[in-house]
Amino acid sequence: MEPAPYVVPPVDVFENEQAITLLADLPGVAREQLQVRVDGDSLVLEATASTAGPENMQLVHGEAQCPTYRRQFTLSRELDAGRIEAQLRNGVLRLTIPKAEEAKPRRITVQGG
Repeated sequence: MEPAPYVVPPVDVFENEQAITLLADLPGVAREQLQVRVDGDSLVLEATASTAGPENMQLVHGEAQCPTYRRQFTLSRELDAGRIEAQLRNGVLRLTIPKAEEAKPRRITVQGG
């Protein structure tokens, strides 16, 4: 039997002057079943969902799907991959990727001549 193909989770991306924030929908995923890693210039999300049945009962017929999620992003050099913060709450993974200091907008003082 072939392994099930990966499900690509939907992701919303937000940006401000300080960081980029990604919100990935990962229903049924526990923190222990989630892996977020940086590999070179790639950010990789992998997770497996699960369903919990009632205590002291054995599953005799199951139709619920437990997908394996995978999503990969290419990280811009403007981002500081060493300071990524991740939080999983209610099936939504929130990744905050700060912008590198040199990529943040700054004001330049103009000197009189």
